[in-house]
Amino acid sequence: MLSYAVYSEAGGVGKTTLTANLAVAHARAGLDVLAIPLDPQDGDLSYLFDVDHERTNSEADTLVHHLVGRGKGEFTDLIRTVEHGVDIVPEHNRLEDLGEALRKEQEARSDFGESFPIWTQLQRVLREAAVHRHYDVLIVDPPASSGPHLYNALDATRNLVLPFEPSGKGQASVSGLDDLVSNLEDQLDINIGVLAAVPNRVKGTRDQDAIIEEIEAQGFDVPIVVRDRTSLLEGCWRKRCSAFTYVREHRDRRREYELETLAQFDRLARHLEAQSSLEAPSPPEPGNLERDGAEVWA
Repeated sequence: MLSYAVYSEAGGVGKTTLTANLAVAHARAGLDVLAIPLDPQDGDLSYLFDVDHERTNSEADTLVHHLVGRGKGEFTDLIRTVEHGVDIVPEHNRLEDLGEALRKEQEARSDFGESFPIWTQLQRVLREAAVHRHYDVLIVDPPASSGPHLYNALDATRNLVLPFEPSGKGQASVSGLDDLVSNLEDQLDINIGVLAAVPNRVKGTRDQDAIIEEIEAQGFDVPIVVRDRTSLLEGCWRKRCSAFTYVREHRDRRREYELETLAQFDRLARHLEAQSSLEAPSPPEPGNLERDGAEVWA
């Protein structure tokens, strides 16, 4: 099973958009994909895939209920299926109070001499639900800030995919990743791998190219470079879908540079799969939007 968290210390680098498009890229190659967003902010993965309707329902069963051992039903009942068959556990407003809920449960268990490690509860929930038997790929989308959301994501996945904008701030974020990972490994007592660093919103300037070269020189794998595609990716949020669906259903003509961006998402998905020795059963030609051999475009 391939599992990873898409993470960046810097905000606004396209983390959630990359998560959505990687999930679809894996799924359209025939793999079973589960995405678990843990970011409590609005404008999240659930919103992008249009499955956030229960976000404010105080009576709903939520992932937080399951993380503290108080689920109202089966974990699988939380799952919703979105485009290309991607499964997702939608965010709920209770995620904002995840840290407090975990600490309260830990205190209650300690009163009875029971252990309740708060950083490992997502892994426990996934293990008990036998997620590794039902899915080929697990992607977790945590917030940028440190805390129980991020720590549970890393403990459950053990791998990172790091989007960054090739600017001074983005470079600093990636350069400090070794220290961050080392600290997290020590705190959580696990090994964490960095599967890829993904430059995003690249305009092809000399300064940006130099930053990307420096990141590679530091030993980070940079398998693709995503060019600045503001119109395409903003369109995804307007229509609440992946870039694949946006280009196929909401563009009136073929734009070769957008198809190349889709191809980059496909190539990155294959690269990540290869690192886990996972072979997709039906990978499409990168960026290909044909269905059943018929051309989508009129």
